Formats: sequence, C-alpha cells, structure tokens
Amino acid sequence: MPMSSPYSHHPHHLGHAGQAPASDNPHGGAASVSLFRLYLLRALYLVIVIGLGAVVWPGVISPSRPWELMEGVVACMLAAFSVFCLLGLRYPLAMLPVLLWELLWKLIWLLDVALPAWRSGHMDDATAAVVTQCLFVVVIPLAVPWRYVVDTWVRQPGNRWR
Repeated sequence: MPMSSPYSHHPHHLGHAGQAPASDNPHGGAASVSLFRLYLLRALYLVIVIGLGAVVWPGVISPSRPWELMEGVVACMLAAFSVFCLLGLRYPLAMLPVLLWELLWKLIWLLDVALPAWRSGHMDDATAAVVTQCLFVVVIPLAVPWRYVVDTWVRQPGNRWR
C-alpha cells in the first residue's frame, strides 16, 4: 500500500503513476498530456538551458567588457529565461507560459521587423543573423501540448477578481 504524501491535499498533486486525479480538471488537465509529450517538453527545456548556459551565462557571470544597454538587457532576459527553463525540467506544464512567450515574441518580431525588411530588400546582416537565431522557434509548436493549453488557459475559468 503506497504511503500518502504530505502534499496529497494540494490541487496539483500527482497521484499514483504520475497521473493527476480525474476530478482535478473536468477537461482532462495534466493527465491528458502524454508522458511522451512531457519528455518532449523536458528535452526542449534542456536544449534551451544547455544552449543559453553555454552562450549567455559566461558573459553574465563574468563579462569580458561593459555591455551596451540593449545587449545587457537581452543577456539578462535570456539568463532569466534559462532559469525558468531549468524549472521546466521539473514542471514542464507549469512553465509552458515561458515557452509561449518565447514563441509569441519571436513570431511578432519576424512578422513585424524581419518580413518587411526582407520584402523591401533592405535586410542587413544583423537582421539576417537575428532571423537565423529566431528560427529555432519552429520547434516550440511541435512540443507544446496545444489541447492542454486551450483547456487550461482558454476553456478553464479564470481566477476570481474579488
């Protein structure tokens, strides 16, 4: 007989075999996300953590020179993003808004900045380099459990205001 967890009363507690109790979410919730999809999300978070850990964190920990304003802002935001992705290894569904934010800002930038520059024939090397970096975003929609996203943030009632 399994021992009861001290967190059994918590609404996000996962029961036996990692499955959320069916009563927690009438739309299926976390239990409706396959184990494969959870590992796919974890793999995505891990790739981001490793990539940003190798590229961004050395400069954050020990900058080789003073940063320009926006260069410093971007580096610090990416460092924070990598910390949230590190949490995503343990809580892949809870950290989905971070991946959705990454997807959304890159899509907006590609459509609002890169596409007009490309169409007008005025895409410079710096813009082309950012486009290349942003193209990693194509893997995010493949990993996101879209039914869970819709059930959780569209169909589920919001938190109370009062």
